[in-house]
Amino acid sequence: MTVSTTFDTPDGPFTLVADDGVVLAAGWTTDVEALVGLVHPGLRPTEVTPVPDDDPATAGPVAAVRAYYAGDLEAVGRVPVRQRSGEFREHAWDVLRDVAPGAPVTYTEYAARAGRPTAVRAAAGACAQNAAALFVPCHRVLRSDGTLGGFRYGLAVKESLLSRERAA
Repeated sequence: MTVSTTFDTPDGPFTLVADDGVVLAAGWTTDVEALVGLVHPGLRPTEVTPVPDDDPATAGPVAAVRAYYAGDLEAVGRVPVRQRSGEFREHAWDVLRDVAPGAPVTYTEYAARAGRPTAVRAAAGACAQNAAALFVPCHRVLRSDGTLGGFRYGLAVKESLLSRERAA
């Protein structure tokens, strides 16, 4: 059964969509339909049941987000995520999960880490198509000049996350 829950964080309401404790989509929004729309059609649920944030079906991911905001910046990286796309993008998402908190990389560095140093646009596309924000930390990728670049949930959230990670 696919479920969703929304709860407050210091950066605003955070919603996650999970199936059997595995995150399919997540982000700083209350719009479950928008999150479901980010899920690959082959994984996209036809029905999502809202549950409270203390429901056992979402306990692991919710606890990880709360732990992240309490200072355990690695907690979200321990939660399983399921995303589907082409071979490069799926690999790039796995690589992104290895970018350490407080050590952001540029899109160029990210492409190189993903094994395709000239595929900077493809690496940027992997960030743009990431449905599982925070669990797959696309906020840790910056432009070559060190500026923030884009972020689906706004630059204020991206800066807040990066500041939190720098301070830890």
